[in-house]
Amino acid sequence: MKDNGLLLVNLGSPATPTTKDIRDYLQEFLGDPNVVTMPRWLWKPLLKGFILPFRSPRSSSLYRNIWLDEGSPLMVYTKRITDKVQQLLPDWDVQMAMTYGQPSIPETLHQMKQQCRHITVLSLFPHYTKSTTDSIIEQVHEYDEHIPIIDRFADNEEYLNLLANHINKAWQQANYELLFISYHGIPQSMVKAGDPYQSETQQTTNELKKRLVIPNHQIKMVYQSKFGPMPWLQPYLSQSLLEQAQLGTKRVLVVSPSFVADCLETLEEDGMQNAQLFSDHGGEKLTMLPSLNDDPAFAKFIVHLVQGQA
Repeated sequence: MKDNGLLLVNLGSPATPTTKDIRDYLQEFLGDPNVVTMPRWLWKPLLKGFILPFRSPRSSSLYRNIWLDEGSPLMVYTKRITDKVQQLLPDWDVQMAMTYGQPSIPETLHQMKQQCRHITVLSLFPHYTKSTTDSIIEQVHEYDEHIPIIDRFADNEEYLNLLANHINKAWQQANYELLFISYHGIPQSMVKAGDPYQSETQQTTNELKKRLVIPNHQIKMVYQSKFGPMPWLQPYLSQSLLEQAQLGTKRVLVVSPSFVADCLETLEEDGMQNAQLFSDHGGEKLTMLPSLNDDPAFAKFIVHLVQGQA
């Protein structure tokens, strides 16, 4: 029996890039009322009758564009960072779980309970928002309401310095004209209902600006990954890239602090779709900065963070 266990939780991924597995994943993900807050009586028929039949085949082709030999990038990188944290905490039991799909949060917690006296859960989303963090909290507390959860870490000094160094190194490797700090968007209605996500992302941008070697006028904060017809947080990355290309900007660097592991949104949406959009309208170079993934410095940060909470 070990004294401590650590569960790292990320969003999740389809088991394979097949239409069936993606449909199963999307049904669980988009069926979560924390993700889509529309009334269930209205949303469920739309999801089953329209969204899933049309979105699943399209998403299958997008996932195939980024799939690795070992599997989904998000799963691969989350497993790698889990292994590195385990190496740094040999006396702990360090595991990973996903909000949607496998390995599941309750099943993994049940296994850990058999060999750990104390368990800490770390949400791998740097910022708090209803559409991601609340679902982790609910699943953990449904299993055991006494398990402590670290529900955000974007304001941590070590993390901010680590992320800024990551960006500075990339910026200095090419003659970029603009840095886009692009966060995953959420509906504006969530912010109006009290979600702190917008203010937290703005604070992260402000803190990064203090640490970057990049002049403030060359830094733009945007949001990406809009879903559905309702207004989301703006400005949108895709529209901003289009405008900058039309203004004559040729070389941009994009970083998305919302993601600690590369996934469909960073690799396909940004690295492929948005890069093509920028190129089609006159841009020459869009570089998508890799997420922290299994960076050893990120593993050390996680260890310091959880040891401070244990």
